[in-house]
Amino acid sequence: MYKLLLMVLMSVVYMGLSALQTDEEIAMHTLFHGKHALNRAVHAAAQQNDQVKLARGIHAIDEMKARDEALRYLRANLRLNAGNEPLPDTFLRSLVVVELFKVVNDGEVFPYHYTDALNNYSVTLDRPGVIMFIRLEFPRTYSVLQPITWTIKASEEIVF
Repeated sequence: MYKLLLMVLMSVVYMGLSALQTDEEIAMHTLFHGKHALNRAVHAAAQQNDQVKLARGIHAIDEMKARDEALRYLRANLRLNAGNEPLPDTFLRSLVVVELFKVVNDGEVFPYHYTDALNNYSVTLDRPGVIMFIRLEFPRTYSVLQPITWTIKASEEIVF
């Protein structure tokens, strides 16, 4: 009888550990997916040349086009609606918040050094570029892990 009880208890422990491992793996996959989506978004934003300034030989980024393109890419890659909320039948369940969208343009002195001590982020841009932070919440699968929220950060320079 004690062996049967031991087997049941060990099964419960094993299932709990399996659920924990699964939640951790899915969490890391979600973080990487969010990072790749943000990288694509800032890359697309950094390619939005200001055509008026470019005609005069000045490399600069059109801030409105850059913001629109970054949000478009972010929404497409994370499957979000216009309010940055996940579409129905997608993995994410909560709002994706854009915490920072900064265009470093031709008015700055390069190399431009950006530091955000609160988010532990530092980058040096050698030419005009885009810096963007988003906040992404992990939708737990088994509720074994505590709630996880990441601030994902990325930057990209204009390509000549």
